[in-house]
Amino acid sequence: MSHDDYQIEPVEGLPERPPAGEEILWQGRPDWWRLAWESMSLPWVIGYFAILALWRFGSVVDILPLGQAIGATVPLIVLGAVVVGLLTLTAYVQARSAVYTVTNRRVAMRIGAALTMTLNLPYTQIANAMLDLRRGGTGTIAFETMGETRLGYLTCWPHLRPWHMRPTQPALRCIPDAERVAGLIADAARSRISEPKLSRKTPAGRVGSAVAAE
Repeated sequence: MSHDDYQIEPVEGLPERPPAGEEILWQGRPDWWRLAWESMSLPWVIGYFAILALWRFGSVVDILPLGQAIGATVPLIVLGAVVVGLLTLTAYVQARSAVYTVTNRRVAMRIGAALTMTLNLPYTQIANAMLDLRRGGTGTIAFETMGETRLGYLTCWPHLRPWHMRPTQPALRCIPDAERVAGLIADAARSRISEPKLSRKTPAGRVGSAVAAE
């Protein structure tokens, strides 16, 4: 597994051209609205400001005229709208800057708005993949990785499984047609892992060792 700084992409979403034998099976981005709704916790934010506005209105309606009571509530409503707008804009930028790529050998994730990087997840380094399917066919596919490589939670956010920090689980967040993409990953990983390993044998009488071919 590796991650490389983004400079020039010969193929969109990949830092370099795929080597011989590697085929791109699928490419896509998060659904920006679903990303905002889920990763930015918009329902909780909206609910929080709605409760504040109702509490404010209820606390002054008995001592102020109705128009003034409503006017005292308006600043909280405006503040809530600004916060929701900023969170939605953040999700939109994150979704537009991300490119997810599934090949017959790996899953690659070009992520990040201000600091862009590419995560390469070979199937041989993925221990498990989990699909969280939502209404409308969108969903998130999270990956448990093997080895000692550790990814920073803030570095990968929001392209990861929420609240799983040790270890961080990178994820294809809020992608359309997630079930079909999960099937592509499962089939490609199965084929890659079961792919026979060729070896070059040392001729009899010569000193040497077998070399496994990737």
